[in-house]
Amino acid sequence: MTPATKKKIGIGVGILVALLGIGLAVFLAKRQQLLDYALQQVKVKAERKYPVTLTLGPAQFTDLNTVQVAGMSLVPNATPSDTLMQARLMTVSLSVKSLFAGRPVFSNLEISDARFTARKTAAGTDNYSFLYRKKGKQPAVPRDTTKGTNYGLLANQLLEAGFDNMPGEADFQNFLVTYDSPRHRARIVMPRLSIEDGDIQGQLTAVIDSVENRVGVQGHIEPGDYALNAEIFGLDRRPVTLPFVQRRYGARVQFDTLRFSVADKELDDDELTLRGTASAANFIVNHPKLSDRDVRFPRGGIDFAARLGQAFAALEKGTKVTLNRMEFYPVMSIRKLPLEQRVVGKTINGVRNRRELLAGLQVKADIESAETPANTFFAALPEGMFNTLEGMQGSGTLQYRMHLNLDMNRVDSLEFNSSLTPKNFRITRMGAEDLNKLNTEFIYTAYNDKGDSIKAFAVGPSNPKFVPYDDVANYLKAAIMTAEDPRFLTHKGFMEKAFVKSAIQNIKEKRFARGGSTISMQLVKNVFLTRQKTVTRKIEEALIVWLIENTKLVSKERMFEVYLNIIEWGPKIYGATEAAQFYFDKQPANLNLSESLYMASIIPRPKYYQNSFNQYGEMRSSSRYFHRLIADLMLRKGLISEDARNTLSYSLSFPGRAHGSIFRAVRDTVRAFQPSDSTQFEPLNLIDLLGGMPDEGVNTNVPAPPGGNPNPAPKP
Repeated sequence: MTPATKKKIGIGVGILVALLGIGLAVFLAKRQQLLDYALQQVKVKAERKYPVTLTLGPAQFTDLNTVQVAGMSLVPNATPSDTLMQARLMTVSLSVKSLFAGRPVFSNLEISDARFTARKTAAGTDNYSFLYRKKGKQPAVPRDTTKGTNYGLLANQLLEAGFDNMPGEADFQNFLVTYDSPRHRARIVMPRLSIEDGDIQGQLTAVIDSVENRVGVQGHIEPGDYALNAEIFGLDRRPVTLPFVQRRYGARVQFDTLRFSVADKELDDDELTLRGTASAANFIVNHPKLSDRDVRFPRGGIDFAARLGQAFAALEKGTKVTLNRMEFYPVMSIRKLPLEQRVVGKTINGVRNRRELLAGLQVKADIESAETPANTFFAALPEGMFNTLEGMQGSGTLQYRMHLNLDMNRVDSLEFNSSLTPKNFRITRMGAEDLNKLNTEFIYTAYNDKGDSIKAFAVGPSNPKFVPYDDVANYLKAAIMTAEDPRFLTHKGFMEKAFVKSAIQNIKEKRFARGGSTISMQLVKNVFLTRQKTVTRKIEEALIVWLIENTKLVSKERMFEVYLNIIEWGPKIYGATEAAQFYFDKQPANLNLSESLYMASIIPRPKYYQNSFNQYGEMRSSSRYFHRLIADLMLRKGLISEDARNTLSYSLSFPGRAHGSIFRAVRDTVRAFQPSDSTQFEPLNLIDLLGGMPDEGVNTNVPAPPGGNPNPAPKP
C-alpha cells in the first residue's frame, strides 16, 4: 500500500470517527431531552389517571439504557399537604429504541428508601382510596347502594388495582409502609422485595395493632392475566398471626405457611366469580367461645369457586375443602337483606336494631363429605377439638352431611340437620378415653361450672350409694325420661327437633339459654368432657354420643343407670341415693309419684331447688304446672295409672336435710292464700313433649333394652 493510499485511509477513518463523535454527542444530548420528555409524559399520564400530583427529581442515564431518578413524591390533590408516597432514588431500564420512537418502555424498576404513608380520619376521609376507584364516565343509572355493599365490585376493584399497578420487573429496597386510622395502626418494613420475570421474593416485618410478624413472601404473578400464585410463611420458625381478627373478634388465628392462588376472575352484571386455591400448614384458631385450648389443623386447603355480589357471598358447586386427606364439598351462601326489609324484635329474633350484625342475615349451607375410610376420618379431626378421641382407629367408612337454612327474619323457620352415615364401620382401637368404661365400675369426678373438682366417687357396686337400675322407683325413671328425653329408648342419641328449638331460643337470647340435650348427651358431657360451654365441646359431645349409640357400645339401660348415679340433684348432691335421702329420707326405690316428679323437675337447675317453693314450703304455681303436665304425659304413654294421676298431690314433706332450706318461714294463717296455677310455664328442657309425631330421623322401631319396658305403669 502506497503512502498516498494510507494517508487517504487515515483521513477517512478520522472523518468517520469525527462523524461518530458528533453523532454520539448529538445522540447523548437528544437522549437526555427525550428522557426528560418521556418522564414528563409519565407525569401527565399518572395525573390523568389519578387525582394526584407526581413530582420526579432530576433524571440521568448512568449507562446506555439505565436511568436514575433522584427522588419522587406522590401527593393526592384532595390533601396537598399529605404526601402519600416518596422515594429517595429510582432506577429503571429504558429501551433506547422505544425512546426515539416516542413510546418509551420502562422496565426493571428499582426503588430505594421509599415510604408509603396511608391515613384515614375519624370522619372517613383518606388519602389512598383513589388508587382503586377508577376515573371515568358514571353509568346512566346510578348503582343502588341502599341494598348494602357490593362485595363483587369491591373485590374486583381491589384485584384490578393490585394487578394493574404491579410492575413486571421491580426491586424495592428499604420500603416502609405505614397506615393510621382511629381503629388500626400498621407499620410494615420491607428490607427487600423483588419481582423478576413475574417471580416474587421478599421479606418483611409487620407490626399491625401491636401484633408483630416476620414474614417471607414468594410466588409468581401474571398481571395481564390476573393470575397469582403466592406463599406467605413465618420466619425464624415463628408462626404468622392475623392481627385484625384478634382485635375485632378476640380470636387468635395463626399459621406457619399460607399458600393461595387466583386462577380466574369474571365480572358479570356487578357479580364477581373468582376461582382459585388456598391452603395452610399448622393453622391454629383460639377463641374462648370456640374452645378452651388451641384448635389446630395440621394441613388443610380449599379449591374454591366463589361468587360475590350485592350484600352476598357464596361458595359455588365445585368447591372442595380438604382436611388432611378427608374431602368436603360445600355449597353455601351468606346474604344481608336491604335495610328496609330487615325484621327486628326481641321475641322474633332477638335483634333490636336493623343495623346489627345479625339483622336481615340469611345463611344457607349444604356440606357433604366423600365416603371416607374410618382411619382417614379420625386422622382429619382437628387437634385440640376431639381430645377424648385422639388416637382412635376404626374400619369401614364414614360419610358426613349437613344442611342449614337460617333466615333471621324468620328464625322460627330454622332448618338444620347433621348426619354421619357408617358403612361396615366399627371401632378397632379406642382413643385417649376408653368409651367402654361406661360398662364397668369407674371413678367419676364432679366439677363445677368453673372447672374445679367438687368430689370424686365410684360408680359401681363398691360404692354403698350406688343404686342399680332395677332398684330405682319406676315413677322416678318414667318422670325423668318424660321430662328430659321422652324418646331416650328409641333415638340414637339425638332429638333433631329439640336441638333446632334450642338453637332458635339461643339465637333469640344471644346466649346458651337452652341446651336441648338428650340423656345420652348429658351423660357423655358429665363423664367424658368439661363443663365449659364451647362450640368444640358440643361438637365433641355429639361425635362421642354418635359413636356410643351407633356402635351399641353401651345399652340404654346401663346408660340410664350411670346417669341416675352421677347427675347433680342439689349443691354437692350427686346420684339418686343421695338425692332421695337429702330430700325425703328415703331410698330411691321407695319414692312416690309426687316425690319423683319433684326430683325430675329440678334436674335442669339443681342448685336452685328451693325455687320450686315459697318460704312456707308451698309449691309454686309453675312447679304445680310442671307436675301436672308431666303426669298427664306419663298417663298418656301408659307409664302411670289413671288412679295415680287423679290422686297426685302437690303437698310434699321434706324430712331429709333439705327441710330447713325449703321451709324458711311460718305461715300467717289469717292472711294465707294459695296462688293460682300458671299455664305459661315451660321447663328448661321440656322440649317437643306435647307433639305425638316422632322426631325426624329417629328410628322409632328400635326395641327397648333387654328386660322390656323399664317404666310399666306403677301401682299406686
